[in-house]
Amino acid sequence: MTNYGENLFEGAAAYYAQYRPVYPAHLIRFLVEKFADNGQQKLLDIGCGTGEISFRLFDWFDEVIGIDTDKEMLCEAMRKKELLRVSNVHFFNGDLVQFLAHQSIDKLQLVTMAKSFHWMNREALLHTLYPLIQSGGGVALIDQYIPDKEITPWEQAFKQVVKKWYGAERRAGNTTYTHPVKSHATVIEESAFTLQQYSLAPYTYTWTIDAILGNHYSTSYGLKQFLGSEARIQAFEQDVRETLLQLNPAGVFEEILPVSVKLAMK
Repeated sequence: MTNYGENLFEGAAAYYAQYRPVYPAHLIRFLVEKFADNGQQKLLDIGCGTGEISFRLFDWFDEVIGIDTDKEMLCEAMRKKELLRVSNVHFFNGDLVQFLAHQSIDKLQLVTMAKSFHWMNREALLHTLYPLIQSGGGVALIDQYIPDKEITPWEQAFKQVVKKWYGAERRAGNTTYTHPVKSHATVIEESAFTLQQYSLAPYTYTWTIDAILGNHYSTSYGLKQFLGSEARIQAFEQDVRETLLQLNPAGVFEEILPVSVKLAMK
């Protein structure tokens, strides 16, 4: 497992909370119908970020616990909790092992990981989770990554500008990103869990240029600090705006987002 350091998402939290695409209602409905039959279950959201999944599901579970190693992300999550006045959602700064050292938890019905499983020691994590989940429960790995996804002209143009300013390598923390060789599905199949895979209906997301930039700054590879000076940040943003406005002077762009769910069922 690659060690990316402690600053993997340094400075990204505010952008993450505001600009990450909202997960579609049919994904939430799928999880509720599969795992929340009476509202008495417990949900653990690992790598919860600013709480995108936690706050979509708190009405359907008796207790929701979000875990993340990034303090800035959890500060944003706590701010949301205050605004929503939610009492059954709690957050912990650290990883699962650190959380279990502070308190015990069992009889989990659902553990969610939305775009976070690839950052973790996947085999060890599933091994730790298995005894904590009750029969019929499971782990839901939510992703929108499709390796052969068709790239729209505006996405291709934006990627070229990013490459120009950030370089060809995808930086992540104190090194560069390495995609896991073994698939998530294979990791589940080799664990004590049973694999179930679902491709839910894709949905259309509408982007403005500000949202495209904000979402970029929310990623591990798009951190502003990689650009260096404020002058370079402004120049990068100007380049993005000019490039995209040439494609659509209205500055509005659409993307078809897939929804993939891999379940590790007990």
